[in-house]
Amino acid sequence: QVQLVESGGGLVQAGGSLRLSCAASGRTISKYGMGWFRQAPGKEREFVATISWSGGSTYYADSVKGRFTISRDNAKNTVYLQMNSLKPEDTALYYCAAQRGLYASGSTKPGDFASWGQGTQVTVSS
Repeated sequence: QVQLVESGGGLVQAGGSLRLSCAASGRTISKYGMGWFRQAPGKEREFVATISWSGGSTYYADSVKGRFTISRDNAKNTVYLQMNSLKPEDTALYYCAAQRGLYASGSTKPGDFASWGQGTQVTVSS
């Protein structure tokens, strides 16, 4: 089982930027599709972005497309989420997750992910 630890969250003004990191341990994530999800208070967990095991394919929720970028550095066993032009509605607890199975192409479905981090809080003030 891979352990995932998110970092980089914080309080930022609307229009600002943050870069989230997801560091993996216990197993290499180089062969796994990865994803970022978020959950705001009183709402269900929602998909944000996903990246294939190779990094060659990415997919984003419409709400973040053009503002967020997911990337990975397999040598560092780390996945990133660069968030620009942040909006108050981006406020949430952000989680990274590793897909089930090897050589996956990424997914928007939480059920396709086997390992989850504890989350990092992002708060965007207006």
